Amino acid sequence: MKLASLKGGRDGRLVVVSDDLAWFTSADLIAPTLQAALDRWAVCEPLLRGLAESLEHGSVPRQRFHEAEAASPLPRAYQWADGSAYVNHVELVRKARGAEMPESFWTDPLMYQGGSDGFLGPRDPIPLADPAWGCDLEGEVAVITGDVPLGASREEALAEIRLVMLCNDVSLRDLVPAELSKGFGFLQSKPASAFSPVAVTPDALPNFRDGKLHGAVETELNGKPLGEADAGVDMTFDFGTLIAHAAKTRALSAGTIIGSGTISNRDPDGGPGKPIGEGGRGYSCLAELRTVETLLHGAPQTPFLSTGDTVRIEMRDARRHTIFGAIEQTVQ
Repeated sequence: MKLASLKGGRDGRLVVVSDDLAWFTSADLIAPTLQAALDRWAVCEPLLRGLAESLEHGSVPRQRFHEAEAASPLPRAYQWADGSAYVNHVELVRKARGAEMPESFWTDPLMYQGGSDGFLGPRDPIPLADPAWGCDLEGEVAVITGDVPLGASREEALAEIRLVMLCNDVSLRDLVPAELSKGFGFLQSKPASAFSPVAVTPDALPNFRDGKLHGAVETELNGKPLGEADAGVDMTFDFGTLIAHAAKTRALSAGTIIGSGTISNRDPDGGPGKPIGEGGRGYSCLAELRTVETLLHGAPQTPFLSTGDTVRIEMRDARRHTIFGAIEQTVQ
């Protein structure tokens, strides 16, 4: 089942989307918003599934689905916590700013709590007041949970995954060092993120196994391939582990979003990933590319995002059909 929120009001308007993302039908009679459906999931989920089946059979009123009219599936959320499940990425980015990586990062997930009072739509521009802030994209996978009890186990956490989606976790890299040096975490360096046009239930994703979404997440910059990292490879912590980590000392309410962190693959030789042009899987963010450039050439060669740059993040199935729709944003 695929769900989306059309723009309108602060929380959007819940619709069910066809498997091929061509059509939608309103879910107003079941729940006005996705958050309302999550709050009553035991009641709403089977009704939404029935509506989705009717949509596929053409037996309910339907309209063309246009990704540009979609907000992020949850236009705002009670909680947004982003992990760093791909430790290879953490290691490279820390190396870029001269910071050593503690060994505990391989056994204890790294996670920050981001702003969730308003997300960008998947086709909304990325606002950037000052290019000197080092604006970067970050291609990620994210899940939306149901109610997760305090102290939930990994297995209990996995059972509470309601929906899966893609994410562009925008980062302002050149603001990060000064913020972290204060010892109190991110704030200004983590502006609003964006999520894919649709969110998909795990059972509709044959490539979602063992708490991981397997397959290439394609990232493009200005129409050129930047990365096609496999989200199921080199993921040190699966989503069950990430959710359980977040719930260690507090319960998570329905509608909590947990992110994977930037998808990152090592090269088969164990070193940093190579660019696509050199036969590698490329990069899901510019910081990682710039780190590799520094290691190879002594200095980064690729600039961070600036006005007019366009980012695209998407995942396709075996037939090259889009699964979640595309995040496509231009910096302004």
